[in-house]
Amino acid sequence: MLTRLSSLFVRTLRDDPADAEVPSHRWLVRAGYIRRAAPGIYSWLPLGLKVLQKVETVVREEMDAIGAQEVRFPALLPREPYEATGRWTEYGETLFRLQDRKGADMLLGPTHEEMFTLMVKDLYSSYKDLPLSLYQIQTKYRDEARPRAGLLRGREFVMKDSYSFDVDDAGLEASYQAHRVAYQRIFERLGLDYVIVSAMAGAMGGSRSEEFLAVADNGEDTFVRSPGGYAANVEAVRVAAPASPPLADAPAMSVVETPDAGTISAVVEILNRNLPSRGWTGADTLKNVLFMVTAPDGTKRPLAVGLPGDREVDVKRLAAALEPGVADVFGPEDFARYPQLVVGYISPVSLDGTRVLGKDSVTGIEYLVDPRVVTGTHWATGANEKDRHLVGVTAGRDFEPDGILDVAEVREGDPAPDGSGPLSLARGIEMGHIFQLGRKYAESLGLKVLDSNGKLVTVTMGSYGVGVSRAVAAVAEATCDDRGLRWPLALAPFQVQVVATGKDAALFDEAARIGGELSGRGLDVLLDDRKASPGVKFADAEIMGMPLIVVVGRGLADGVVELRDRRTGDKREVPVGDIVDEVLRQAR
Repeated sequence: MLTRLSSLFVRTLRDDPADAEVPSHRWLVRAGYIRRAAPGIYSWLPLGLKVLQKVETVVREEMDAIGAQEVRFPALLPREPYEATGRWTEYGETLFRLQDRKGADMLLGPTHEEMFTLMVKDLYSSYKDLPLSLYQIQTKYRDEARPRAGLLRGREFVMKDSYSFDVDDAGLEASYQAHRVAYQRIFERLGLDYVIVSAMAGAMGGSRSEEFLAVADNGEDTFVRSPGGYAANVEAVRVAAPASPPLADAPAMSVVETPDAGTISAVVEILNRNLPSRGWTGADTLKNVLFMVTAPDGTKRPLAVGLPGDREVDVKRLAAALEPGVADVFGPEDFARYPQLVVGYISPVSLDGTRVLGKDSVTGIEYLVDPRVVTGTHWATGANEKDRHLVGVTAGRDFEPDGILDVAEVREGDPAPDGSGPLSLARGIEMGHIFQLGRKYAESLGLKVLDSNGKLVTVTMGSYGVGVSRAVAAVAEATCDDRGLRWPLALAPFQVQVVATGKDAALFDEAARIGGELSGRGLDVLLDDRKASPGVKFADAEIMGMPLIVVVGRGLADGVVELRDRRTGDKREVPVGDIVDEVLRQAR
């Protein structure tokens, strides 16, 4: 197909959009691929839509290859199915809610587990109908509190979601592995440098979850990996608990005066001055942080988190662990309700042995601790009195936590939980997420089939998502440079851009001839036939990012044209009679 730039609906921009935070956002807007309609909502222009459709084609081909069948659900959905699974409430403010003219509650679909489950329930009733995998490519809606980075975090986005239905767990494992392999093929075809990491299931639920992350410095997700092959989203990292020291070896609890020591470092300095035999560090102190957790229905509960003093609470790990609840740090009004707690000197126990944190304590505040806080470990922590700390406070003797909460920051060089070496941290863009949902949604919505013995059994499900519109941004992010976009051949709107430079009509005629012949040989060709200066044309060609650029200019008088490779920056002259074959060779 030959498209003339003079008639293409596009306008490149010389300045960055004011809200652009990452390169992909900047260049997709400036090159005329997308336009902002509202915060987190974008219109697709012809160039951008062509790339989006090519991503969809890759996804469809690989889903079809594993036997999945495509369906399409509406984006406007009724409340009732989401009420049955609890997600009408759990999604909280993220859900777009509305009412029809009769007052019935509706929503814009953030994801479609409920609808797929009900469709299969409506049509299938026997184990003979399974296994089954269905998918759709559909627009999704989530009311992000802070939409950012263009297509990478929007309030409206295109997603492929698929669901597997099996009669037993062995079938679910087979379906999960088939989707996992299909995703590897998808991201390889898209040319992304990606990693597969263990992840949190979150509000989706289920027993197993993995993310496919495109490695990117500007990615919102942090992940870790080790030389031995361990890889996990930072929210899913689980610290290996140390062995429990004998309780009999723990020192007696005692008090240390710590005037004006409102920080961990100040406490450590005083301890090393007054009790130098141990060689105190922040890791020997127990920090206790108070949060108020708000459930989706608005109810609140206090939560205390205990962790080594040399670590901070990672807010993303905390959010993932408490989802769908939302945690906010205690404010003055919260502390006012608990006079037993002294800010800066909070401890799970007082010197007289009174338990201050824990469900069975005088405050009744749930107390969850880091995995490193095991029975027999002894700590320096606050005394619930200003300017005083306790030492020798021993887990399992002086306090009993209500459970474990693994939300401390993960650091470069920390040991991998599986012993495979030190962890390194990197950033990535979430491109796909796969879950073994199990029977959560099938049980909520009554999806059962008759098994081979004629007994009703609950179907087990898997859920598998790919960010289709996000993939456009991820590829742009990975391939752009400081002059614009640089598309791979498989995704470029046009494989070739033919640029006529100069005023001579013969140059335009030859450019049109070359473009027409390339189009006739099966390539998508963009012909820049505008009456514009060479500088404008070259700048536009670079910002738009077609892989191959043929420049028909002054060299035509000597029988040559210039062939530029936008991906590598290579430029060379090619005899005009050879240019079509040379472009075809490089474009295949």
